Amino acid sequence: MTDQTSSHTLNLRITGMDCADCALKLEKGVANLAGISLCRVNFTAAKMHIEGDINEAVVRQRIQSLGYGVAAADARFIPRSRRRQVIDLLRQPRNTLTLIGALFLLGGFAAQYAAGWSAVPLFLVGGLFGLYFPAKSGWAALRSGQGLDMNVLMTIAAVGAFAIGEYGEAATVIVLFSLGEALEGYTMERARDSIRSLTQLAPAEAIALRPCLDCAGHLGQELPDGSGLYTGGPCPWCGLHEQTVPVEELAIGDRIMVKPGERIPMDGRVLAGQSAVNQAPITGESVPVAKQPGDEVFAGAINGDGLLDISVTHLAADNTLSRLIYLVEEAQTQKTPAQRFVDKFARVYTPLVVVGAALVALLPPLLFGQPFFDTPEQHGWLYRALTLLVIACPCALVIATPVAVVSAISAAARRGVLIKGGAYLEALGRVKVIAFDKTGTLTEGQPQLVGLACTDNCCAEARQTDLLAGCAHCDEMLTVAAALERYSTHPLAQAITAAADRRQLPQLAALGVENLPGQGIRGQVGPHRVTVGSHNLLHSDRPEHALLHRLVSSAQASGQTTVLVGQDDSLHGYLAVSDPPRPASRTAIAALKTIGIEKTVMLTGDNETVAGAIGRQMGLDEIRAGLLPEDKVTAVRGLVADHGDGVAMVGDGVNDAPALAAASVGIAMGASGSAQALETADVALMADDLSQLPAAIQLGRRAANTIKFNIWLAIVIKAIFLAAAVLGVATLWMAVFADVGASLLVTLNGMRLLRQKFTVPSMTVEKQ
Repeated sequence: MTDQTSSHTLNLRITGMDCADCALKLEKGVANLAGISLCRVNFTAAKMHIEGDINEAVVRQRIQSLGYGVAAADARFIPRSRRRQVIDLLRQPRNTLTLIGALFLLGGFAAQYAAGWSAVPLFLVGGLFGLYFPAKSGWAALRSGQGLDMNVLMTIAAVGAFAIGEYGEAATVIVLFSLGEALEGYTMERARDSIRSLTQLAPAEAIALRPCLDCAGHLGQELPDGSGLYTGGPCPWCGLHEQTVPVEELAIGDRIMVKPGERIPMDGRVLAGQSAVNQAPITGESVPVAKQPGDEVFAGAINGDGLLDISVTHLAADNTLSRLIYLVEEAQTQKTPAQRFVDKFARVYTPLVVVGAALVALLPPLLFGQPFFDTPEQHGWLYRALTLLVIACPCALVIATPVAVVSAISAAARRGVLIKGGAYLEALGRVKVIAFDKTGTLTEGQPQLVGLACTDNCCAEARQTDLLAGCAHCDEMLTVAAALERYSTHPLAQAITAAADRRQLPQLAALGVENLPGQGIRGQVGPHRVTVGSHNLLHSDRPEHALLHRLVSSAQASGQTTVLVGQDDSLHGYLAVSDPPRPASRTAIAALKTIGIEKTVMLTGDNETVAGAIGRQMGLDEIRAGLLPEDKVTAVRGLVADHGDGVAMVGDGVNDAPALAAASVGIAMGASGSAQALETADVALMADDLSQLPAAIQLGRRAANTIKFNIWLAIVIKAIFLAAAVLGVATLWMAVFADVGASLLVTLNGMRLLRQKFTVPSMTVEKQ
């Protein structure tokens, strides 16, 4: 990945980060190194990205000098039990010293209250054990240019308390602070593990099918084709051999075998075998998907009861699962508006409180004759100032948002919904109006021939029970229509040619093919001039065609798209094509209305009759048909102007990109396996499953509410203790206990989103 001496980019996984200040300290400390042009630390994912002329050894040394570690580049995540996590937590040097300090602290209180002995030596020793790492980290923060971080403030408060003789409180403050940091680090590691566990979805090894090379058993034998002796290379007699290899060694085009019940290790295309594959870990689909030769499969999916021979289509570092994990981690670096506000507030809040603490310590004694040190009746103003320093730590406030965001984004990813950042998570929670593309979003996006009839009406009786019933005249009409449509890439043309192929009709040649934009296609098929086009293009007023026109109007009213076939100067008949709705579309739209979506709109380029039929079937509030791509953009902008920033657009992620960009939040269908959709959408539904949309919106709402609650909880606790400190009511240990408690409360509250159950009508979506 990197050169030990110099490189242009470097990505490292950092260990030991337990607060947002850690990321800032690392960024500033590493960015100050010579040659570094950019250093960015993702606190929630515990990753560092560096650009410039980099000496990796120097970077690692700086990271270690700041009090953190670097995980091995090739280290794979191994799931840990709660017991293992606790043991790892206790083994960290800072936590070990903190526990020793806590034992001395407890011994000191026991000696003081039970035995009546002097507890000062025990408090001093316990305080020193607890103080070592905060003082070291605080000094590193000052050296890196970060300024007064929480370690600096706590160290000053503890040393000041020791200086004024408050030995028990000084030791309590620093030990409680270090214990709180340890617990905060533990909860953050649990949140990070929820993301890292995604890497476990794909096996580290695969069974590769490879030829026997330089086969010792056949060297020197006459080749089967008689061209000479076999001297090495792939053995022409031996078949493919199974060989277990790391997935990183596989190349595009390699063949792998996946046995029943195993996880698929790589993205690929099925070469042989049939099976039902459980894609829920990647796309969130609840029902296994049938796979056969030619179908795509994704790394991390679980094979059913069939043996699959697969050709690798993406490298391990570029498969769907790897892109998903990368984008989930990157999403956490995109701060929500609330988080950006908190960051700005914290940068102002901490220096103000520190200045306020200095004024509290000095002004009352100088101006009003108040006691500087403690008296038997009350705390002195120096003590109150030290308490303010403890309260100045903005940890609970700063961590209130990131934990909720990482939990929500991770939970959504496990359900097959990729949310590209905290801002889009909040935007989902504000959605009140949703615009849908029709083709490929509400419908399958794969039109099929669903009916046909010829003007001779010779198949009228059969058509009463089968709309696709054929006759010689219908087959002739479909044959000549397919001859022209093979020159078109339009979805309707593909449906017509596919139907002709299914009926095994002859493939005729067409000459002089001419596209009629917006109307149809024309050309010479054999001796006849054939036209395939819209009803308007080929409408005939001849009385004998009245029944055909009624059939066409009826088909269009039911949501089908019709094309008429004309041959020379006569009308041959019509073909009806339909793009079937997705099974979950109607249920999803009903669920969206139930959870409070005020308006649903269809934006489509299809004609009004077909769009209206599909829209009514789906239960949409408004249908806008006949729209060009630029018209869709105008429509979305109009919705935003009318309804504010609560407008979402759902489309295929590529064709509807301009409209998606114009919406408050763009939601892409067709994300599974599509690098473009994964890269361009704000939110991506990995399984093309609209049933996940109501749950995603509820998740956004609950995340937004959790963030607001966390922020207000942190602010209220700070305000209460600021007032209590100035009034002399709050003690040092009470202040640090409240600060640590608030940090843990907001962290645990945010992590609830990892296991939150979201229920909407007819659908239950839950993290497994």
